[in-house]
Amino acid sequence: MLSSVGGSPRPDIVRNWRKDSFGGSMNIDQCMKRNVISIPAQATVREAASVFVKNHIGMLPVVDKSGKPLGVVGLRDLLSLELPVFVNLIADVDYVHDFGAVEDTRPSAAALNKSIKSLMKEVFTVEEDCGLLRAYALMLQHNMHDILVVAKDGKLAGIASRVDIGISILKSWAKVK
Repeated sequence: MLSSVGGSPRPDIVRNWRKDSFGGSMNIDQCMKRNVISIPAQATVREAASVFVKNHIGMLPVVDKSGKPLGVVGLRDLLSLELPVFVNLIADVDYVHDFGAVEDTRPSAAALNKSIKSLMKEVFTVEEDCGLLRAYALMLQHNMHDILVVAKDGKLAGIASRVDIGISILKSWAKVK
């Protein structure tokens, strides 16, 4: 079920930005992780949960058969199956000290056997030659902690976190005289 690289991406949930002058000469391919763990679109929620546990990751790209990203699933998306529905209705959970009986509930077998596509979120990607500042600005604008990096052919090439990008930018400060 695992794949390090992945029909065609769904244009309604895939957005891609190209490099512009904002990013300068530091590109995201200089700091991205290249060995990205992904899952195929046919995977189930249960299979995705297993991948999260085995690899201790927080985000999982969902790819088509050719390795092109279709969407992403985060650890938070899976954990939403566990969290009681009423939590979203409470303005301040600081005052809820005990979740009582719901602490021992788990998602149903039917929920775990659903397609991962049922939890999949929109994916934002950048190409390998995207500037670091542009990638970071896009991540801030869309409240992302990680961004997928694609090759010119649209296939998944890597992933970069805010930390990966931020540290690379800060390293360049040493060159300032």
